[in-house]
Amino acid sequence: MMYISFSIFMMMVSFLFLNMSHPLALGLTLLLQTLNMCIMISMISKSSWFSFILFLILLGGMLVLFMYIVSLAPNEKFSFSTKLMFMMIIILSTILMILIFSDNMKLMPMFNNKEMMTINNFLSFLPENTLSLNKLYNPPIYTLTMILIIYLLITLITIVHITKNNFGPLRTSNLKMKN
Repeated sequence: MMYISFSIFMMMVSFLFLNMSHPLALGLTLLLQTLNMCIMISMISKSSWFSFILFLILLGGMLVLFMYIVSLAPNEKFSFSTKLMFMMIIILSTILMILIFSDNMKLMPMFNNKEMMTINNFLSFLPENTLSLNKLYNPPIYTLTMILIIYLLITLITIVHITKNNFGPLRTSNLKMKN
């Protein structure tokens, strides 16, 4: 039931993501999606270090994106659609009430099939070592990891080169300095 409610929340946040146009609101929905995904990963795997590291990496990336948006984007007024938010709250609360009051989810037969039962049994009987990420740096996955590391290094060098400005900050100020 917990997985289903997290999945429904992720779908609602994804729907909100499609209707947003402000960069900071998009960043907030991305942060909510990642937090929800980290909680789900932490519940599935028996150790939560991977989800914690994933959240910290995304939070660091979001801070860099926030500084980039603040320095380059114009000051836009943040408009908030109350109708959309009210509709989303009503739909989310209705779905959660149906899930809470349904007896063993008889209203949703798609979640009571044999495949879900075998996946749950498989995850419960696996030893903790197989769910850990020690295979991330072993063949054949290590090539993908190395490509990602090189890509991040090239991206870092490119961003430093783009933002290198000898004339002051990227964002200009309208205030005149008084002498």
